[in-house]
Amino acid sequence: MTQAATPTRIDVRALACEQRHSLIFSTFAGLAAGGALELVNDHDPKPLRNVFQAQYPGKFAWEYLEQGPDTWRVAISKLGDPHSNGQCCGSCGGQ
Repeated sequence: MTQAATPTRIDVRALACEQRHSLIFSTFAGLAAGGALELVNDHDPKPLRNVFQAQYPGKFAWEYLEQGPDTWRVAISKLGDPHSNGQCCGSCGGQ
């Protein structure tokens, strides 16, 4: 993981399925740009990545830290606004 600060660690293995996504997304929403959370799960969270891509396109980075077979760990980082670091693509007119 490229994050310098210690990420927030969320171990969802003991949570009921209906509690997992709300905890993950509320934690991600509370991160500052450049912040990260470490997700610990008992299966590959690839379907969750698809939800992130739909809800936060271009606003997160996903890095597998451990890939099973019993434990899956993923670093999910919140990317900054491209306008804030001078990397605007120009398509929005800089707004």
